[in-house]
Amino acid sequence: MEDEGGESSSFVVGIIENRAKEVGLAAFDLRSASLHLSQYIETSSSYQNTKTLLHFYDPIVIILPPNKLASNCSSEITEIVDRFYGSVKKAVLARGCFDDTKGAILIKNLAAKEPSALGLDTYYKQYYLCLAAAAATLKWTEAEKGIVVTNHSLLVTFNGSFDHMNIDATSVHNLEIIEPFHSTLLGTSNKKRSLFHMLKTTKTIGGTRLLRANLLQPLKDIETINARLDCLDELMSNEQLFFGLCQILRKFPKETDRVLCHFCFKPKKVTAEALAVERAKKSQVLVSSVILLKTALDALPLLSKVLKDVKSSLLSNIYKSVCENEKYDLIKKRIGEVIDEDALHARVPFVACTQQCFAVKAGIDGLLDISRRSFCKTSEAIHNLANNYREDFKFPNLKLTFKNRQGFHFVIPQKNIQGKLPSKFIQVVKHGNNIHCSTLELASLNARNKSAAAECYTRTEVCLEELMDDIRENVSVLTLLAEVLCLLDMIVNSFAHMISTKPVDRYTRPEFTENGPLAIDSGRHPILESIHNDFVANNIFMSEASNMVIVMGPNMSGKSTYLQQVCLIVILAQVGCYVPARFSTLRVVDRMFTRMGAVDNLESHSSTFMTEMKETAFIMQNVSRRSLIVMDELGRATSSMDGFAMAWSCCEHLLSLKAYTIFASHMENISELATIYPNVKILHFHVDLKNNRLDFKFELKEGTTRIPHYGLLLAEVAGLPSSVIETARMITSRISEKEEKRMEVNCIQHYSIQRAYHAAQRLLCLKYCNQDEDTIRQALRNLKESCTNH
Repeated sequence: MEDEGGESSSFVVGIIENRAKEVGLAAFDLRSASLHLSQYIETSSSYQNTKTLLHFYDPIVIILPPNKLASNCSSEITEIVDRFYGSVKKAVLARGCFDDTKGAILIKNLAAKEPSALGLDTYYKQYYLCLAAAAATLKWTEAEKGIVVTNHSLLVTFNGSFDHMNIDATSVHNLEIIEPFHSTLLGTSNKKRSLFHMLKTTKTIGGTRLLRANLLQPLKDIETINARLDCLDELMSNEQLFFGLCQILRKFPKETDRVLCHFCFKPKKVTAEALAVERAKKSQVLVSSVILLKTALDALPLLSKVLKDVKSSLLSNIYKSVCENEKYDLIKKRIGEVIDEDALHARVPFVACTQQCFAVKAGIDGLLDISRRSFCKTSEAIHNLANNYREDFKFPNLKLTFKNRQGFHFVIPQKNIQGKLPSKFIQVVKHGNNIHCSTLELASLNARNKSAAAECYTRTEVCLEELMDDIRENVSVLTLLAEVLCLLDMIVNSFAHMISTKPVDRYTRPEFTENGPLAIDSGRHPILESIHNDFVANNIFMSEASNMVIVMGPNMSGKSTYLQQVCLIVILAQVGCYVPARFSTLRVVDRMFTRMGAVDNLESHSSTFMTEMKETAFIMQNVSRRSLIVMDELGRATSSMDGFAMAWSCCEHLLSLKAYTIFASHMENISELATIYPNVKILHFHVDLKNNRLDFKFELKEGTTRIPHYGLLLAEVAGLPSSVIETARMITSRISEKEEKRMEVNCIQHYSIQRAYHAAQRLLCLKYCNQDEDTIRQALRNLKESCTNH
């Protein structure tokens, strides 16, 4: 298996849909030998669920069936892929390749877990589409990549997206989770403003990918979240453990997770002629993988030493399952029988090449020893040639450098060359202040050296065949090691590192309940607080008795930042990290929806209002009782009456659900909801008025906004004629009088319901609080008195 390239994606995704708009998706990770299957009914005409999953996997190839579903029906999923993923390679396989029966058989044979544990026996008919997609994906991988998966080595997950919080692609963009707004315009230095880039201090490629996956699909299981938080508690209270793990994780190769893939895959058996070009390269990758595995296993005892006396369940489980597992010692011993104990992983190209050629112990294979001698002779001859050129042409600073593709070449500082370069030197290229060149003699020696190295790799692969088969028998423990290292890298080098760089108690542990409130005391925006030292903290409290918060305030008062802040704190908490708040307790969120900004979409011929309505429709169709909905303005892109009616109607619909909704608006009329519905809470951002200018305090306070007609103040500052401003004031005062009278009537009419809801909210808080029994009894007595006295 070849390197799929650094941190870039390595997913091959197969998709198929039926005429009922049911979609089956299989995502095969070439890097970690895992297969993720999802099957769902597409609820929106824009295929938002499919776009979210494709955005999450970021595939290198998308495999599709032919475009026609039937004689008169074309596949919409193909059109979506063509429109939104035009730059991704697409492969169209015959519909016969999408065979769910073959898919089920393949997964039974290849999966590391027992089929019953995967739910294949029970849910076979339910998952037929994603099994069909899996069959096509594995067939394409075998045909195009020339690899076959080892039996019982593949990590298979069903419905992976439903085990985690679902954040749609629009919300990922709105919340700046992976990329900040306008990152392409502002350059790469702006990337620090996204949540991902703030946390991206991981040391391994696998750790970085796991971090990205967790931010896009946070956890929902409270037990798993608390296990991570317990681990962070121990790391924050035990400096020796924290710094010890930081040091030891550096000892493991950066590419450990990718390397372990080579033991899950077997090369396809093809003819020697077909292998002639690629064989040496693949053999080199194989040898490099064995050396990397040896390096990782050599570092395991150090990890065992640090984790020996840990207390948290997560770290102690790692110690028991990895550090006390005898299979790693058996693999290490078996590698030691074939691989030289001095063989090390190296990054310098020629050192790595030499290490790979001499990885296998001397005397095991006669032909390999001959190839090594040839490699050494040509390498020595090349270095002698460089010494001769230094003397003959008076180039004392001539350097000999090596690159994997180019081989050896000379580098001469331009200042050392007097006049023209001798004609003996060919392939002359200028690089900065240096000249890169070669000679016919060097080219000849290069070819012989490359041929000798290729023969070394090929013979080494032959020597390693038996070793590879032995390692593949224990491939499950290697997969476990890769997962453990990625998880430790994320928790230690990202979460714990980020918390350790902040002042004490700036980040605190969040608490979780099944059906309790969402309460954040002195919460701060995790990205913006690092940019603005004087960032103002704000609170939020929501419960089933108060499940909608309407935030009001003029432009630039901090509404959008506040909405984003709440969402990012929830995401951080559900990935198992501390949050920027004095205290927080959360109800686990299963779906997060955002509707922010107002822009038109020319590609889909949608106006600003149409885009708003499509996003709102997606929320309404997919909302669940545990969702968190954040809406920044609604209905402002159409006529004021229609916009207000739509905003009011949407609020009423969301109020009937148990989902938590935070709604930001300029419309003062919308605050009337609180006089009718007791589960609505009105907040506003405090603004002082000084000399007809707005002084933003960014403090959130209860009640409606206290700045009357701030729009007229801004209009006056902008220079509109005074007569126009006066007329506008008269009109608004008449409208305001009518609204105030109506709100007074509503308050009197709904007073008893409001009191009952406020009492219910207090009772809910007492149900989930951690106070002692006497304190709770006193609070109940106080609540009873306040209810009977009014």
